[in-house]
Amino acid sequence: MRISTLLYTIKQGLKNIFRNKVFSLATVATIAACVFLFSLFYSVIVNFQNMVMKAQAGVAVTVFFDEGISDERIQEIGDLIKQRVEVSNIEFISAEEAWDSFKEEYLGEYVDTFGDDNPLEDCASYEIYLNDVSMQDSLVKYLETVDGISKVNQSAMAATMLSSMNSLIAYVSLAIILILFLVSVFLISNTVAMGITVRREEIAIMKLIGATDFVVRAPFVIEGLILGLFGAALPLIAVYFVYNRVIGYMRERFEALASLLQFLTVQEVFVTLVPVALIMGAGIGLIGSYFTVRKNLRV
Repeated sequence: MRISTLLYTIKQGLKNIFRNKVFSLATVATIAACVFLFSLFYSVIVNFQNMVMKAQAGVAVTVFFDEGISDERIQEIGDLIKQRVEVSNIEFISAEEAWDSFKEEYLGEYVDTFGDDNPLEDCASYEIYLNDVSMQDSLVKYLETVDGISKVNQSAMAATMLSSMNSLIAYVSLAIILILFLVSVFLISNTVAMGITVRREEIAIMKLIGATDFVVRAPFVIEGLILGLFGAALPLIAVYFVYNRVIGYMRERFEALASLLQFLTVQEVFVTLVPVALIMGAGIGLIGSYFTVRKNLRV
């Protein structure tokens, strides 16, 4: 494309926007509202997913060993477990560490009753943390076949609940994004169709003097792209300030739940949200205008 053609295309696209101010403003407002809702929804979802991921990190499978097992065999079992794709981390808990933890958590002032005895002397174990709790069942089935392991404890209910929550988040996210996308495309289509109607006679003259389809159609696509980008940029500014205020309020209001409500910073959210929102706005504009031009530009 020549520079003069590109400049002409951009100029005409801007003219189209100002020719149809009402529809352009309505389109920008609708895209802005959709992107704003998407941004709020995205901020909630990524924070919720972050909390779920932290909860998943605390879910472990614990294995206990046969009585009288050698230290060498325990080490071999540990090496086998580390090779599994389901495993993110593994920690060895000796009998002494297990007893110290039990005393601290449950016995309190009665700890001296046991003297130097260790009732958990045969309770060494591995705590196995997973990459994804949905992989727990496959790992447990494998561990139950390993020679030297006497018992496997798993958090079946927690794993099922967390896996279900992840699936629910994914489906709800997809449904909302699709709805917002379709609404925005519909508004863009109406704006571009109005622009074509207003300029139909001018377009007919351009075609008669030899203008290519590209030269005729490109300004409308540029119009949709500009409206989409502008409509996406505005709500990002609003969300930036809203997010900081809401997170600050939540931390002050629910200070007692600080260990559970671990929110992402606005920078962590926006590093993904900004490009996604701008691409979403540009995509809505391009798709809506492109297909509307193909459908309505019959001159």
